Amino acid sequence: MLDKSKKSQGAAGLNDDIGEDLRLRLYRTQVVIREAEQRAFDLFLQNLVKGTSHLSLGQEAVAAGFAIAMKPGDLSFCTYRGHAHTLARGVPVEQVLGELMQRDNGLMRGKGGSMHLTSAAHGVMGSYAIIGAHLPIACGAAWRAQYKGDADVSVCFFGDGTTNIGAFHEALNFAAVWKLPVIFVCENNLYMEYTPIGDVTAVEHPAAGRAPAYGLESILVDGQDADTVYRAAMTAFERARAGKGPSLIECKTYRYSGHSRADPAKYRPDGELERWKQRDPIKIYRERLKQFGIADAVIAGIDAEVRKLVDDATEKCKAAPPPSLDILATDVYADGGFAWRN
Repeated sequence: MLDKSKKSQGAAGLNDDIGEDLRLRLYRTQVVIREAEQRAFDLFLQNLVKGTSHLSLGQEAVAAGFAIAMKPGDLSFCTYRGHAHTLARGVPVEQVLGELMQRDNGLMRGKGGSMHLTSAAHGVMGSYAIIGAHLPIACGAAWRAQYKGDADVSVCFFGDGTTNIGAFHEALNFAAVWKLPVIFVCENNLYMEYTPIGDVTAVEHPAAGRAPAYGLESILVDGQDADTVYRAAMTAFERARAGKGPSLIECKTYRYSGHSRADPAKYRPDGELERWKQRDPIKIYRERLKQFGIADAVIAGIDAEVRKLVDDATEKCKAAPPPSLDILATDVYADGGFAWRN
């Protein structure tokens, strides 16, 4: 429990607009993402995760900040680096790890794999392996909400490299013209696949620097601080729900690993990774909780609970069978079968 005396002393002069309950949720969500993704990496080294995958280690604050700001019914559109956003929306760790391990208990019974995590029940409307493909789709979902008078908001996450794709500009223009309830979130981790984004982009901030071209505010936030991300998200949600149209938010962050499992990231300058790890989002948030008087025992309890959660999920996935062959042709076409419908 929170020590009230510590709270009043530790929070002196600090902005307490978020509150204890939400801060504990923000912290737990970041820890779940970190532990689950680290476990995914460990399982890969054990040859239990096949193929490649794209981790968000170091970027947890972005997924957590937006997910906690969302309401039930809001929609998330993710890239191939979508584990974090899927977990942040409440999909069980077991289903995510099971999918990566191609087990029948996976989110799509092992048929989708790392780059296609989807759970409509949790508002996760797919992870998209094609760069920029999901931005127009998010616009379509937002247009549906506007047309029907629904209250949900679509949130589209993408990397810095997507800002140089035509679909980015088309989606921004369309959303701005129609004032759609959609939020575009650029996770700028400084690198495209292997190329520094600054080497191939005409503006310093690939997303925020281009926002004014579409009549949008230039928004650049610290993607390592979950509170900062959460506040920016809340402002954007309020704007979208009020019918004032889209927002484009660039979150400056950093991925600790390479682009994918096959990338040793040797192109990074010496010392850059170490400098970014000094501003690790979970480290920042642990200190934040202490500033607001959250006891060390409470923080340690969350850490231990999440580790057990991931351990239990791992064992269940190891024991789960692969998907049966009789589902090979199901969920391929809209009718659930394999017959093409003309």
